[in-house]
Amino acid sequence: MSCSQSVQAKSAQKKELTKDERMAWWRDARFGMFIHWGLYAVPAGTYNGKRVDGIGEWIMNNGKIPVKEYEKYTEQFNPIGFNADQWVRMAKNAGMKYIVITSKHHDGFCLWDSKVTDYDIMDATPFKRDILKELAQACKKHGVKLCFYHSIMDWHHPDAQAPFYPNYNDTKQSNPNFDRYVDTYLKPQIAELLTNYGPLGVMWFDGEWIKDWTEPKGKDMYAYIRGIRPSIIINNRVGKGRKGMEGLSKSDEYAGDFGTPEQQIPPTGLPGVDWETCMTINDTWGYKSYDENWKSTEELIRNLADIASKGGNFLLNVGPTPEGLFPRPIERRLEEIGNWMAVNRESIYGTTASPIGKPAWGRCTAKGNKLYLHVFNWPADGKLDVPLAGAQVT
Repeated sequence: MSCSQSVQAKSAQKKELTKDERMAWWRDARFGMFIHWGLYAVPAGTYNGKRVDGIGEWIMNNGKIPVKEYEKYTEQFNPIGFNADQWVRMAKNAGMKYIVITSKHHDGFCLWDSKVTDYDIMDATPFKRDILKELAQACKKHGVKLCFYHSIMDWHHPDAQAPFYPNYNDTKQSNPNFDRYVDTYLKPQIAELLTNYGPLGVMWFDGEWIKDWTEPKGKDMYAYIRGIRPSIIINNRVGKGRKGMEGLSKSDEYAGDFGTPEQQIPPTGLPGVDWETCMTINDTWGYKSYDENWKSTEELIRNLADIASKGGNFLLNVGPTPEGLFPRPIERRLEEIGNWMAVNRESIYGTTASPIGKPAWGRCTAKGNKLYLHVFNWPADGKLDVPLAGAQVT
């Protein structure tokens, strides 16, 4: 190869993808697994013998647990049942094309071997294995995209929200050292995640509602990440763009590539915007030992079809136990969804929104000149009315 050819090749490799090119795999995938896992799995919703209200991963805030007291959970976090290959296979067998795992949640504990802190799985726990490294290897083996959830807020860091105890989530307070936290802690950790774990699919942010985080900071972070990984996808929570839990609209100006409605499905989708509904299987994201309010497999499959029919993705959450296991009710639902997807995956992957709205009998997805009819309730006369230029399917 000549020198000029070599330069041209390198230039081609660095050519920035268009947004449509970057988003192509994600739009095709339609279905992913969310994993909330960290120290909060150890108390599992109970502190000092009392059940703490709220979602499991918020126990440090909702239970008003001091930083030093919460740190003691590291001594008990020894998930000897964790098997990255098994986790990834369960996701893949369920028909999920990507996995988003909490690299760091609001409590500040890190699931990888960070050089920026010792408050991580390798240095602070008896487990001493890099969870994210093992997942990266398993995802590569099975052809599943690995993605990281990362919290902007940090209840453990003195330059972030740690001084706000007992209300770490006090949105009226500001930390004068927050910029130092961003420059010397948050950004270096994100650089570790982007460079040490292979080609990531998505950086999925959260915790952006704190007072110290601004839209300019979000846009700066977006540019910083794309500078390291030009092809990566970033959610809208990197900035201040989301509107409550509902997501956003096409007319909104926001940092990020897609909207993130939480625990709900927009009635008509979010036209003109890439979006992903994230949802729990029970009532919590992080593990709570006594939350048995499981959604049925039928409801989960209908949610998947409903979301796909509106042009969105479905990110379904699991909360592993402190031993590193998926609760059996979750495993069973994943198996049953997988059985359905084995037969019907063509009606989900790579589809676009329904051209016939929301028919009374169910939902519709489209791919090219094909329509896929997801019938939730068969009409009594056995006939399906499909409002397409007088067409009727029986």
